[in-house]
Amino acid sequence: MELIRGLPNLRPRHQGSVVTIGTFDGIHRGHQALIRRLLDHGRALSRPAMMLTFEPMPREYLAAENPPARLTSWRERWRVLQRTALSYVLQLRFGEQLRNLSGEAFARLLAEDLKTPVVVIGHDFRCGRNGEATADMLREAGQRLGFEVDVVPPVMIDGQRVSSSLIRGALERGDLEAAKHWLGRPYSMIGRVVRGQQLGRDLGFPTANLRLGRKRSALQGIFAVRVHGLEGTPGWPGVASLGTRPTVGGTVPVLEVHLFEFGGDLYGREIEVEFVAKLREEECFPSLEVLVEQMHRDAAQAREILGARTG
Repeated sequence: MELIRGLPNLRPRHQGSVVTIGTFDGIHRGHQALIRRLLDHGRALSRPAMMLTFEPMPREYLAAENPPARLTSWRERWRVLQRTALSYVLQLRFGEQLRNLSGEAFARLLAEDLKTPVVVIGHDFRCGRNGEATADMLREAGQRLGFEVDVVPPVMIDGQRVSSSLIRGALERGDLEAAKHWLGRPYSMIGRVVRGQQLGRDLGFPTANLRLGRKRSALQGIFAVRVHGLEGTPGWPGVASLGTRPTVGGTVPVLEVHLFEFGGDLYGREIEVEFVAKLREEECFPSLEVLVEQMHRDAAQAREILGARTG
């Protein structure tokens, strides 16, 4: 799969692909239905499949002071998409130019720049100036400009329409099972381990620290986790804190993971942290001693949930 950053990097080999368009935050089961439909068109026409997406997410740009919680960072989206049969991902930078693009201009981008024969979109698709590039508008424009528009109906599970906002709500409640059901996979975060303040090591709980890669996370608290990306194990058990660490005066959210009985060096390594169960909310404790006592209880509970032996 090839990443194309912006229209100036579009090459003749990219043109003529079947195209799906959207933010695709989470790559949940609704998004997966769009991708499957797109690949069906690609096979039928013997054309490559392209996803056109935006960075930052439009709602992040439009509500910069209070952006929505983000399910997946760009790195996480890319890792999930690599498991699909997509040929190309075209990433357009969302800003004033795209925000003010007319529906007609957006349709011409699809017809003239991408030369796509088929566009696959969701039923609630809106893009461009005042959201005027809707499914109906693009269908009419496609008849004039030479491309077909295939509108995929919503994916319903247990009577609910699968959406990114539905999954954000589940994560904010700590309902990881519901999020897993709608995502089609366990909820996880991916990042490169960076050096922290070494406080966890001093307290007897050395941690691997990951930056979140998003302005706001839907998830916060203390969790039983499994860490993927380490040799020789399908998922190393551990306990994690996702929050600002108020007991030590922290203000920036960070993901800190303590791996049980792990003695290796993870600095600079990319790892995936799978959230298995939420243990509790983040708290501000009156002292480090009280914090450490709670950390031992959290670790014991996580071990029990994960079936990890006691060290």
